[in-house]
Amino acid sequence: MSQYYKGKRTRNLFDPTSIAPFKLSRTKLENFLNCPRCFYLDRRLGVDRPPGYPFSLNMAVDTLLKKEFDAHRAKGSTHPIMKHYGVDAIPFAHEDLNRWRENFVGVEARHKPSHFLVTGAVDDVWINPTGELIVVDYKSTSKDGEVNLDADWQIGYKRQMEIYQWLLRQNGFHVSDTGYFVYCNGNTDKEAFDAKLEFDIKLLPYVGKADWIDDALLQARVCLMGDEIPEPNFECDYCTYLTAVTLNSPFFAPTATVEPSGMLPERISLARGFKSMVWIARLSGRAPNFGS
Repeated sequence: MSQYYKGKRTRNLFDPTSIAPFKLSRTKLENFLNCPRCFYLDRRLGVDRPPGYPFSLNMAVDTLLKKEFDAHRAKGSTHPIMKHYGVDAIPFAHEDLNRWRENFVGVEARHKPSHFLVTGAVDDVWINPTGELIVVDYKSTSKDGEVNLDADWQIGYKRQMEIYQWLLRQNGFHVSDTGYFVYCNGNTDKEAFDAKLEFDIKLLPYVGKADWIDDALLQARVCLMGDEIPEPNFECDYCTYLTAVTLNSPFFAPTATVEPSGMLPERISLARGFKSMVWIARLSGRAPNFGS
């Protein structure tokens, strides 16, 4: 068994009968928005998606950027990139900043309607002369051309910014609608590596809208309260993988049934096939117990 993935866990599971607020991270809310089925399997049944390997170079860039902005924070001075882009602000100094940045802790706020304790770990926070906080997120990549926020998949980046803004507002801070992405693009045009990687850095503004968050949290609560696993999401790679395994295995294919409407094979109902998969794997002692 991989040291990074244990299959089924027994901690941090949603209990519909519990009266305590349930801790829900920004990342897990994003998972719900992308695939309610994967979200339910993870938070309700304890079977999370297998994790990807950590992006060590990205983490190194984040660490160095934090050190760089922290040096200006200690002096109360403006970072050169702020001056270059005409942003009238300085890094925000606050006693809880390190906590806000810490994974699995972050900024916390209780959302009473959903009974969730929502959390999110920020990269940085700046403050302007009017006392508004500015949420800042670091991103790093290596691509040809200019970096921007125009790709469809970057909706996750935008929601990330909006959650952070919402969390700080829930903690009583006056927060600007405009946040910034410090976007670092690794330069591959050099003739040689020479033991260093140089980056072109841009500051990309984004105006956040938090009007979707309340409804998303309530929907996530409804999802977790249900007794049935949500249907597969055919835009989810994990669901697509499970579908392919089910349809292409001789053990599972007989249990799949075509809907009366005559849907195409990719729309075949997989509920029975999924349960058969779990039942067979249980017999081999290699599967978690999803319930009967």
